[in-house]
Amino acid sequence: MIPNNLVLYTVLPKLHERLLPLMEMSKNLWFCWNIEVIDLYRSIDPNLWDESGHNPLGMVNRLDTARLDDLLEDEGFLSEMDRVYGEFKRYMGDRKPYDFGLDSPIDFTVAYFSAEYGLTDCLPIYSGGLGILAGDHVKSASDLCIPMVGVGLLYQKGYFRQYLNIDGWQQEKYPDNDFHMLPIMLERDRNGEPLTIDVPIENRTVKVRIWRLQVGRVPLFMLDTNTILNAEEDRDITSHLYGGDKRMRLKQEIVLGIGGVRALHHLGIRPIVFHMNEGHSAFAILERIHLLMEEHLLSFEEAREAVYCSSNFTTHTPVPAGIDIFERALISSTLGRYIHSLGISIDTFFSMGTPNNSAASEPLNMAIMAMKNAVHINGVSELHRTVSRRMWSHIWHDLPERDIPIETITNGIHIPSWISKDMATLLDRYLGKRWAEDPDHIKIWERVNRIPDLELWRTHERRRERLVAFARQRLQEQLSRWGSKKIEIRAAAEALNPQTLTIGFARRFATYKRGNLILRDPDRLAKILNDPQRPMQIIFAGKAHPQDQYGKEVIRSIIHLSRQPEFFHKVVFIEDYDLNVARYLVQGSDVWLNNPQRPLEACGTSGMKAAANGALNMSVLDGWWAEGYQQGVGWAIGNGEEYENQDYQDQVESQTIYNLLEKTIIPLFYERGRDNLPAEWTAMMKKSMQTIATQFNSHRMVGDYVHRMYLPSAINWNLIRTDDFTSVRDLTSWMKDLRAHWSQVEIVEKRTDTKRSMHVGESVIIEVVMRLGQLSPHDISVDIYYGRVDSKAEFIDRATIPLRDFSFADNLAIFRGEIPCKEVGRFGFLVRVLPAHPLLSKPYSLGLILWS
Repeated sequence: MIPNNLVLYTVLPKLHERLLPLMEMSKNLWFCWNIEVIDLYRSIDPNLWDESGHNPLGMVNRLDTARLDDLLEDEGFLSEMDRVYGEFKRYMGDRKPYDFGLDSPIDFTVAYFSAEYGLTDCLPIYSGGLGILAGDHVKSASDLCIPMVGVGLLYQKGYFRQYLNIDGWQQEKYPDNDFHMLPIMLERDRNGEPLTIDVPIENRTVKVRIWRLQVGRVPLFMLDTNTILNAEEDRDITSHLYGGDKRMRLKQEIVLGIGGVRALHHLGIRPIVFHMNEGHSAFAILERIHLLMEEHLLSFEEAREAVYCSSNFTTHTPVPAGIDIFERALISSTLGRYIHSLGISIDTFFSMGTPNNSAASEPLNMAIMAMKNAVHINGVSELHRTVSRRMWSHIWHDLPERDIPIETITNGIHIPSWISKDMATLLDRYLGKRWAEDPDHIKIWERVNRIPDLELWRTHERRRERLVAFARQRLQEQLSRWGSKKIEIRAAAEALNPQTLTIGFARRFATYKRGNLILRDPDRLAKILNDPQRPMQIIFAGKAHPQDQYGKEVIRSIIHLSRQPEFFHKVVFIEDYDLNVARYLVQGSDVWLNNPQRPLEACGTSGMKAAANGALNMSVLDGWWAEGYQQGVGWAIGNGEEYENQDYQDQVESQTIYNLLEKTIIPLFYERGRDNLPAEWTAMMKKSMQTIATQFNSHRMVGDYVHRMYLPSAINWNLIRTDDFTSVRDLTSWMKDLRAHWSQVEIVEKRTDTKRSMHVGESVIIEVVMRLGQLSPHDISVDIYYGRVDSKAEFIDRATIPLRDFSFADNLAIFRGEIPCKEVGRFGFLVRVLPAHPLLSKPYSLGLILWS
C-alpha cells in the first residue's frame, strides 16, 4: 500500500534570463485582451498554444530545451518579445491617480465580489453571462486605473465541459484545474507558507487558502478550501461552480462573503466601497459588521448602518426562481455559531434577509439581504430596472413602484477582449489606436464611416470563413468520437458554406431563452435555408444546466434536426461552448439571433460583442436590445409585447422571425451592386458599430458605477467614520428615537385652493399642517409628490418638491410651498413625509413613510 503522507512538489523549466519576460507576462491576464501578446506566444508553438487551452504559463512550462534554445537564437522573436514586454511594463507602470473629477480627490479602494469570473480560455471558473460580465468589469477597471480588488472562489473543477453522445444528449465532465500550471499564484507568508484564513461553518473552522489572479492592474483574490488542513467534505466546498445541494451552496457563499472580507483584512487591504455582484456574496455584509464591532467597539446597529452606507448591489436575476433562498434550519445549523458571535438573535439575523422585518418563519433570501443592506442597488438594463422594481415591490410596500430605490446601470462589454484581430487591425488603420483605450468616445467611432465598404466587407468575410472552418473541424472531431464512418467525417469537411448568410445563436439553453424557437416550423425553415439563389445557415452553441432536462432536450432536438437531409450541413451545433467558441461565433456571424421570452432577459451581452465585430442583431426587445435598438442598426422581433400564453407568444414570434428573414434580411444580404458588395448591409454594419460600441461597452459601464455608486459610497463612508465613527453613533441613536416616536407624526390638514382652474404661469400654494409629537421639523422631509394624471387619477409621471419653509402655531408645524403650473393638463398631488438626517444615505432604508 502506498502511504498517504505524500510530499508534493512542482517541477518547472529553468528559463534563460533573456526569456524571463515570457514568464512575467504569462502570469498576468493582460495577455488575454492584447492580440500582439497572444500572437507572440502562439508563434512559439501554435499546436502547444491550442493544447494548453491558450494558457501562456502552461505553454512556457511545457517547452523543451531545444525549443528554448531556438528562441534564444531567434533575433526576430526576441525583438518582438522586447517590444511587447515594453508595452506591458508601460501599461502596468501607468498607474495615474484617478481623481474622479473631484476638487478634493478621495483615496479609496473598491472590493468587487462575484461567485464567478469569465476572464480567459484557460480558467473555466464561470458558467455564463454573470461571470463574463464580472470579467469584463474587472478588465475595464484595470484599463481605467480604478482602484479595485476582486474576490471570488477558485473552483477545483470549475464549471462542466460539455460533450454530446451519439443521440445528441448533453453529457458533462469535470476535469481538474491544475492551479500550479495556471496564471494564478498562491499567497504566502514571510516564511513561504501558504496564507490561510479561518471561516466558521457549522461547529468547526474551515481553512481557506488565498490565491492571486492578476488582471492587468487589478488583483483578484480567489479562495480555495482544497487543502489537507481540512476534512474531506470541506475540501469539496470549492470543488464545483454551482454544484451540490443547498447546503453546499450555502457553504460556498459563506466562504465567498465572510471568507472574502477576512482574506482582504488578512492581506492588509482595507476597501471602503464594496460591490456585491449578485446575492451570492451577501454574507460579506455580516463580516464587515463583525470587524467594525471588534475594531471600533460599535454596536451591531451602528456597524450595520456604517456598512450600509458603503455597500452596493447589482441584481442580474429577473425571476424569483434564480435567487438563492435558505431555510431557517439550514442557516441555524450551518451559520448559527457565527450569528451568535455577533450578539444578535436568529430572528434579528433573518430580518436582514426577509421582506418583512417581523416575519419569523420566512427563509433567508440572499438578494433581499443584499438589497436591505446596500445604499445603492441597480439592475443591468432599463427594462430590468422596471422588472426588478415590480419583482421586489413587497420589500418597499409603501412606495409607488417607480420610486423603489433600484436604479439601472446597463451592462457593457470589454471590446478589446471580444473583437477579432482582423477587425482590430482595420479599426487601428481608420480610427487610430484610441478605439481600444477609449471605446466610449463617440467621435472616435464616427470614423467607422471612413472605412471603405470593400475593406469592411472583406474583413468580415474572412471572419465568416474562419468560423466555418472552425465549425467544420469541431464537427469532424465530434463525429470521430462517435465512431462515425470515414465518409461521414469527410463530408463534415464540407459542412456550411463560407459565402452563405450565417446566423449565430449561442447562450445558455435555459427555458426562457427559447433555443429552438427558429425551428418551430421546420418546413418553412427548410425552404428558407435551401433557397438555391439566397441560402442561409445557422450555427448553434450553448450548454444546459446539468439538472435542466428541458434544456438538454432542446439541444437534442437541434442535433436530430441537423441530421435530416433538408438541414444536413445547413444547421450545425458546436459542442462545449466556451470563451473560444463564443469569440469565433460573435466574430464571424452575419446576424446574431436572440429570442428570449420578454421580459426575462435581464440584459444579455452577446449581441453587443457581435455588433462590435460588424454583425447585425435580430432580437426580441428585451434586456439591452430594448434600449439599444433603433432603425438601421438591426431588427426587432415584435414591438415589445408581453404575452400570458407562452405557446401563442412562441407561435407569433417564430413567424415574425421567418417573415423578417424572408422579406428583409435575406434580400438585403444578397442585394449586390456591380462591385458585388451589399452596400445597404455594410451601411447598417457601420451604423450598428458606431451606435452600439460607444454605448454598450464596459468602460462606459464601469464609469457609471464609479460616478453613481462608488464615489457617493466613498463620500458617505468618509462622513460616517469621522472621529472614530462618532457620526454613525449619533445617527444610530437618532434612528432609534425616530422609530420610537414616528407613530406620533400626523398630517392634520392640507390647505390649498384647487377648486378653481389654474393657468399656465401661476402656482398652486400649499400648506401642510402637521403634528410632530417629540420630533422636530428637521427630523423629517415633507414633500409634495405631484404630476400629470390619467383618467383614473393615476400618475402618468411625477416629481417632488420639498417644503422647506415651516412655522409653528398651536403646537402644530405648518410647512409651506408651491407647485408651478408650467403646462396645461390634468394634475394631482400627494403629501409625502420621510425621515431626514444629514447622514441618512437613503430615507427609504428605515421603512418609514407617511402619505396624505
